[in-house]
Amino acid sequence: MCPCITGQLAARPTNNGSCTFAITMQIERGSFDDVTLDGLCFIVLGYAPAEMGKGNWSVGLVIDEGATAEQREAITAIASGAAGGPMAPLSGMIGTFLGVESAAIRFDRCGMKLTVTAGDLVEMGGEGQGFDPNSAAPMFLENTCEPVSTRLALAQASESHVHALGLNWDAESGKNYGHFAPFNWRSA
Repeated sequence: MCPCITGQLAARPTNNGSCTFAITMQIERGSFDDVTLDGLCFIVLGYAPAEMGKGNWSVGLVIDEGATAEQREAITAIASGAAGGPMAPLSGMIGTFLGVESAAIRFDRCGMKLTVTAGDLVEMGGEGQGFDPNSAAPMFLENTCEPVSTRLALAQASESHVHALGLNWDAESGKNYGHFAPFNWRSA
């Protein structure tokens, strides 16, 4: 499990003291002011050089290539925390904004298996984890400080490939942590 979640961003990252992360968001229904965001996806990519709470993160976005300029601006404001909402408390942790790239983002879920691709920029996969091999339900971690949701379904990453915005990360060990959850951001 990611030590940041249980260590309230003060725990040392398990990957040589740094953390590279990718958070994919799929908007089923939503808007920002008068800008409709229905059906769009975006990925928050980042790197924290030490404990997450120490800040100095490098963060950028990959936004669905189907987004208009107005939709890209709205998603950037929401994901960066500039618009307020759940991401705002983390905005002070960002030392470098890496920018925004566009790609065709594909998000697939089949049972507890999830995959995300964004052109040749991001390819990730994982599977929800449960104690009962005969159950289709994952384990959950409750009451977290995660901005996506306070309830997270635990997963194990099968692969992680990120080559975007100056970040390069390849992991195929199947030993990385992951999680998934629905989100409902009404205040952003």
